[in-house]
Amino acid sequence: MSVGLPPIPSLGGQDAHHDPGGTDLVTLLVEEHARIDRLCAALADEVDPARRRGGADVLVAMISRHLSAEEQYLYPAVRAAVPDDGARLAQAGLDTDETLQAALVAWRAASSDDPGGSTSSDDEGGPGTGRDRALDTVAAGWRGHRALVETTLLPRLRAAATPEELIRLGNRAAIAEEAAPTRPHPHAPSRPPWNRVTAPAIGVVDKVRDLASGRTTYPEDLPSDDPATVTDGAADHTPG
Repeated sequence: MSVGLPPIPSLGGQDAHHDPGGTDLVTLLVEEHARIDRLCAALADEVDPARRRGGADVLVAMISRHLSAEEQYLYPAVRAAVPDDGARLAQAGLDTDETLQAALVAWRAASSDDPGGSTSSDDEGGPGTGRDRALDTVAAGWRGHRALVETTLLPRLRAAATPEELIRLGNRAAIAEEAAPTRPHPHAPSRPPWNRVTAPAIGVVDKVRDLASGRTTYPEDLPSDDPATVTDGAADHTPG
């Protein structure tokens, strides 16, 4: 069953065979899920407002990039390759993304970085503030997303796709993630081909804003003694 990727060009010779290198999509996404889980746990325990704010910025960026890559490659592959109910499963994934995007938008609205943001008490980041409640909602939405992807979508895709296809999907998702937006954009296209065109363009704008504001978007760029620095097993974020 094809996942809808174009065939690899022949290297010459009838018996020539090419095994693509890289991390397969299932491994890539599961490892990213674990890193985001660790960051959520670190933020739940963090009491320093500045560290909590920096870690929350990274969390939003990580989830935004991750969802963009899944929408570009995981869901279309499930829709194309999983027999019978691939379309339903892909839509279920998009539905969890919509819920999670709404939670990320609420977090951004609770941030003083955005117009109409939090009150001064929210900005302190203390227990019970609107900012904390918004982050709790993000964490809950994230848990629902991860459960669906890991317990349903990835097993079904692994059963339907070849190892070569999964590696090629993983390579493309990793590249897409590097170019993806670092903020939630719930009204942007969520299906190919349009999301594969608009996501990199939106990502450029987000990265310019990040650079101008000094916003941190990768965990390895947090202070080295920050508990939210969750780089265990993480690859360098510079594309090779």
